[in-house]
Amino acid sequence: MSLAVQFNFDTTYTKLPAFFYSEIAPTAVATPQLVLLNQGLAQTLGVTFDEQRISEMGEIFAGNQLIPETIPIAQAYAGHQFGSFTMLGDGRAILLGEQITPNGERYDIQLKGSGRTPYSRGGDGRAHFAAMLREYLMSEALHYLKIPTSRSLAVVWTGEPVYRERTRPGAVLTRVAKSHLRVGTFEYARNFQGGAHLQDLLDYAIARHFPHLNDADNKAIAFFEQVMELQAGLIVDWMRVGFIHGVMNTDNMCIAGETIDYGPCAFMNAYEPKTVFSSIDTQGRYAYGNQPYIAHWNLSCLISALLPAISSNKEEAVKLAEASLKKFPAIYEAKWLDMMRRKLGLTQVDAKDKQLIDRLLGWMQGQKADFTNTFFYLQEGKFPETAGYQSPILEEWIADWEQRIAAEQRSIADAQALMRKVNPAFIPRNHKVEEGLKAAEKGDMEPFHQLLEVIQQPYVFRPSFESYQEVPESFDENYQTFCGT
Repeated sequence: MSLAVQFNFDTTYTKLPAFFYSEIAPTAVATPQLVLLNQGLAQTLGVTFDEQRISEMGEIFAGNQLIPETIPIAQAYAGHQFGSFTMLGDGRAILLGEQITPNGERYDIQLKGSGRTPYSRGGDGRAHFAAMLREYLMSEALHYLKIPTSRSLAVVWTGEPVYRERTRPGAVLTRVAKSHLRVGTFEYARNFQGGAHLQDLLDYAIARHFPHLNDADNKAIAFFEQVMELQAGLIVDWMRVGFIHGVMNTDNMCIAGETIDYGPCAFMNAYEPKTVFSSIDTQGRYAYGNQPYIAHWNLSCLISALLPAISSNKEEAVKLAEASLKKFPAIYEAKWLDMMRRKLGLTQVDAKDKQLIDRLLGWMQGQKADFTNTFFYLQEGKFPETAGYQSPILEEWIADWEQRIAAEQRSIADAQALMRKVNPAFIPRNHKVEEGLKAAEKGDMEPFHQLLEVIQQPYVFRPSFESYQEVPESFDENYQTFCGT
């Protein structure tokens, strides 16, 4: 008899030296119950299932029942966590294998919260329900905001308690990603066993993600610059919608350019570059405005790890690495300016654009204006009748913005139509996320599903969801998010 869920698996990661992973099966849970199944994602992946066998589906997505084609492993890696280097690895996640889609694309299928591994470092290897729902929700939000991201295929309630700041219900999430290769994976390859397997990892990463680089004169440099380009674009997209990852350690930076490892993530409401929500980021290292600088710092860790593969001559390797790394600020600035022009409905380049953009952001910061709503009001041509928005400074800025559009010989309506493609009407507001998670833990999934419906069409304003644009006064002042580990 066939399984209730059908995959088309491959397991190329296990062809790497065993140094990179440990074979280990998920730890069975007591009474798995399937709570969420991402049917749209399943269809894209070519994963089929028998809805009449819902109980068996829960067993599979919990890891209680293994798919025959899998070779379950925990990946080994290292990383800089808040700037300090340490040995890490999948402490509560198990990679089942790679799903080959009907289009021939390859995606990792990983169970998160599936039990202890050799890399658990004293942890329980489990995840709690609210944290896994947060990852499901946030990864779907970024997907529909058209931002590269890992996604969530399923969430299973385990029927077992998880002990964190309080006792919470446990869960297992099925995560889908182009791969789980991280900057930290390369740091691990460079810093352990004398770097003997660094070239193996580089060859694998290029073959899997960037096969067009095989003919490059210097594959390590070409690989690095490809990753740098992807990371610059990703961070610019985060900045576009006010997303704060919250824990940009090098082990959370995927070389495929996807957002990954959703822990204390959140969206900024009032525009303030210093915004931090993560309870463990006490110094603001990963604040909204610091994200491009941290991406650059993380890339410096990657290029450092790649030095032996760049050249056997150390001086030559360092020289080439420094030259590549120095390109990041200009790449990022160009992408950021292009993004901000689109947010303002502009299609041409003007030397004064940076000044125009900075004036608006400066006004928003001074007024504590909502980042998402301000651009929404601008594109709709209608501002609230509040003192903040009835500002002479804003009126003067709007007049200059309209002149800038006119200089392109375009109408305001044309610019606003362009803006609606990049400025969301809806984001997962922090208070709505918390409402949904708290209700779900008590067995009521309706607020969560309602929020999920809202974020699946973020660029379409629907009056019936207008309350999802509102933010309770002072809510963010004491708001904190947590890693869930």
